[in-house]
Amino acid sequence: QVQLVESGGGLVQAGGSVRLSCATSGGTFSTVGMGWFRQAPGKEREFVASISGSGGATYYADSVKGRFTISRDNAKSTVLLQMNSLKPGDTAAYYCAARSRLYSGLSNKIGDYGYWGQGTQVTVSS
Repeated sequence: QVQLVESGGGLVQAGGSVRLSCATSGGTFSTVGMGWFRQAPGKEREFVASISGSGGATYYADSVKGRFTISRDNAKSTVLLQMNSLKPGDTAAYYCAARSRLYSGLSNKIGDYGYWGQGTQVTVSS
């Protein structure tokens, strides 16, 4: 059973940076495509970034491209999301997710992810 646990959220001023971490267990982590999603109050969950199982390919939502960086350390079974130049519009609960059937590829579709963490809150003040 794959388990995901996010950490690193908090309160930050606009223009600041935060690094989120997702610790994984229970699966063959090094081959699984991973993603980060976010959900603001009253809004639907949306895609943020995805990384392939090997870490060789990444994919970003247009809204975060150039500001956020997704990476992974397969030796530590961890996925990171470095968030720079944060804006109030980035305020949301951020969720780590692993591809269903342990697929290794990229995806921006919620339905392609079968395993989710509990989320970590990021609040950006103006």
